Amino acid sequence: MSLQHRARPGDGAPPTGFPSAAVRRAGARPAALVPLALGGVLAVSVVLALTIGPADISLLQVARSAADRVAGTSPAGADAAALSSVQQAILWELRLPRLLTAAFVGAGLALSGAVMQALTRNPLADPYLLGLSSGASLGAVSVLLLGAAVVLPVAAFAGAMAALVLTLSLAAAAGSINPSRTVLAGLAVSSAASALTSFIIFFSSKGDSYREVLNWLLGSLAGSTWTSVTISAAAFLLAGIPILLSGGLLDGFSFGDNAAGALGLNVPVLRWVLLAGTAVLTGAMVSVSGSIGFVGLILPHAVRLLTGARHRVLLPAVALAGAVFLVWADTLARTVFEPREIPVGIVTALIGAPVFAVLLWRRKAQS
Repeated sequence: MSLQHRARPGDGAPPTGFPSAAVRRAGARPAALVPLALGGVLAVSVVLALTIGPADISLLQVARSAADRVAGTSPAGADAAALSSVQQAILWELRLPRLLTAAFVGAGLALSGAVMQALTRNPLADPYLLGLSSGASLGAVSVLLLGAAVVLPVAAFAGAMAALVLTLSLAAAAGSINPSRTVLAGLAVSSAASALTSFIIFFSSKGDSYREVLNWLLGSLAGSTWTSVTISAAAFLLAGIPILLSGGLLDGFSFGDNAAGALGLNVPVLRWVLLAGTAVLTGAMVSVSGSIGFVGLILPHAVRLLTGARHRVLLPAVALAGAVFLVWADTLARTVFEPREIPVGIVTALIGAPVFAVLLWRRKAQS
């Protein structure tokens, strides 16, 4: 049958060459299952990663320890599945908070990257496009070199928010805020904050403080505690969940501001709200992990290959994929050169750069 065929009255079928509603629904079902599959992968990843490290802890011991904690009991020392007090501390005070922090940070950065790419219609956009990473680095480095590491998350978050305000103010001063002006303003603020950070390090850093600063700038989850889990989880609940529910709005932005306005969206207000929410989420994540690159850049592109471009499915899928990715990247960072540990930002860059190159090659081959 020709593709030019048009259904005649009484045919009972849509025009040939156009998918029926049933076909579209069938095609959407596999994509909708991607978040469910990634949720299962994330749960398995966290449990498996708990057993990986210098301390020998098995899956059975993890399960037994978790059951004892829930029941509030203490197993006898002769129990083969019981953990020693040192193993208990490693499991519950070192590994678990670090893995949960990695999951929330990975989810937040990947989600922010997908939103930034949609708002700016720029496939190279990432969570740090508005100068957030450089602003957070300036705040963090300042307190680290002053010996006030206890307020590092607060200083990093304040630096990220200051960078956001400067970026949006600069973009607004040049005219109405649009994707192009926002990107250019972000680059200007990022360059200025990076220059100030380098200046402070050059004149003030020495001895052990230089290594501490370098670890933070490269991105590290080594110092994660339950406080880090609380900060990252609270940020994801307060900013990430509303962003996850904005998928329909972001679909409108995909066709440009004029098309979004024609759909009844208040484009300027929504852009401000989504940019602010993304900035808060990114700033909170950077405040506990440092600057971890490539998570928000490559994960949205990779997940789109599985879900398509519809943000209602893409956003939850990319958040879960980011969590899985960073959990395993951090596991590699703390074990591959054992007993030494490298910043997780190095691992994400080593993985992310070639993966991004492959994605670009695939896109060129398909075009």
